[in-house]
Amino acid sequence: MTPITRMHAVVSGSVQGVGFRYWTARKADGLELTGYARNLFDGTVEVEAEGPEVAVDALMELLWSGPPTATVMDVTIRTVSPHLDSDEFDILH
Repeated sequence: MTPITRMHAVVSGSVQGVGFRYWTARKADGLELTGYARNLFDGTVEVEAEGPEVAVDALMELLWSGPPTATVMDVTIRTVSPHLDSDEFDILH
């Protein structure tokens, strides 16, 4: 059995209004991850992703580039406890 992990990330830079959440959801779906992406009031994007550790790590690395329309300045990442309560990756509003 592959160990399941969950990571929480906050992405800063020019990341709102540029399709960042939708881009993240497509990447997460391709990696078969669950979780969410949402805009925060301070202009950052919050991402939580859950699944096999290698896939979650791959998404966390991809967040540093983002879609071509974004400019990522920083990604703060921390490990959180897996929720095991979802079967999809959501875009929250």
